[in-house]
Amino acid sequence: MAKRRQLRGFDLKQITGFDTLIGVDEAGRGALAGPVVAGAVRVSRDFLEGRWAQTRASKVNDSKQLTAEVRSEVAAELEKLAADGEIALGVGRAEVGEIESLNILGATKLAMRRALEAIYPPEVFRQREEPDLFAGPAAVAAFQPTVNCRVLIDGLKLRGFPYPHDGLVHGDGRSLCIAMASVAAKVTRDRIMDALGTEYPGYGFAKHKGYGTEEHRLALLRQGRCFQHRDKFVRSFLEGKHHDVVGQMSLFGEEEIVAE
Repeated sequence: MAKRRQLRGFDLKQITGFDTLIGVDEAGRGALAGPVVAGAVRVSRDFLEGRWAQTRASKVNDSKQLTAEVRSEVAAELEKLAADGEIALGVGRAEVGEIESLNILGATKLAMRRALEAIYPPEVFRQREEPDLFAGPAAVAAFQPTVNCRVLIDGLKLRGFPYPHDGLVHGDGRSLCIAMASVAAKVTRDRIMDALGTEYPGYGFAKHKGYGTEEHRLALLRQGRCFQHRDKFVRSFLEGKHHDVVGQMSLFGEEEIVAE
């Protein structure tokens, strides 16, 4: 429990000099099937010093370290906090076709961008001058002030990403807002895979969530692939080379591959 309390303390240090802090994380990067999903959670200093963060944040951790029951409980609390305006919560996903065309790194970036866009468009991070006294009504109405917000992404810094950000290796176990984003992404993806388990019976998606288990391998050999399978991942998995395909992210020097 003491370690989890450090997540809040870490964010209180990271938010110094900023109005808000956004944590970003993903789920499903190494799966054989289904989308990759990203979560983004924005918090303020008032929130981090408030009642929920002081009394309930100890329940939050890297989603892989929580039971499904605790994850669902935390996710419900995050959804209520977002509905009450205490935090901002965004979720983005990249579909199997996008994973195949962009590779898993590009698709993960896309999912993260979509999650962040649910909170802020990237252009509000770019410094601009406020319209002067001679500006027309349209220019005044269109102006969006630059936000004073810091973005923390789990892993190393991403090249070519439209949002200014800092990478934080193992951030889901160090930062409260990244851990919150981790839970949001994981629970959202699990719900998607539960639904796909009904749509595509026989693969066990609701049980293994699309990851490379022995049950999943046998189902693939018995039934072949469905539309929700990532072809390159499945081929490599059946050939015993799945780690090499997932590891393409590390070739860019941008992500450490962690089993989920």
